[in-house]
Amino acid sequence: MMKLPPSSFGCPLDSLLRVLAGPWTIYILCRLHKNGETRFGQLKRQMPGISSKMLTERLRLLEMAEIIFRHQEKTVPPQVTYGLTTEGRELTTILDQINTLAYRWQDQKTKKANAKIQVKETKRRTAVTSPPVLSLKKGG
Repeated sequence: MMKLPPSSFGCPLDSLLRVLAGPWTIYILCRLHKNGETRFGQLKRQMPGISSKMLTERLRLLEMAEIIFRHQEKTVPPQVTYGLTTEGRELTTILDQINTLAYRWQDQKTKKANAKIQVKETKRRTAVTSPPVLSLKKGG
């Protein structure tokens, strides 16, 4: 069983959505889905604009919810790797379906606007107020 935070409504869906709604969370899950087990530094480099503090906070929350796992090698310095749990892989399958639906619902004008935003975000490798546009497709 996953360990989701309690919901003020007593609703498990509310609890799960509160975990996922945090900044960068979906993007972190997408990176782990695409790349498999990944070290902290690699994740940070794949997400220009996220602070180490924010990445650590999001990873801890996802780990507490048992959506991802954290593996630490007993080396000096310690090598920490993150990956999706069985529940995390199940969740990314559903997120992939939602992503497909979002693309289908998106009108042409919005697609063009999002493409422009994505180009600007790629060029601008400084602090970003929100995560970049996502694609859950493997290898993309």
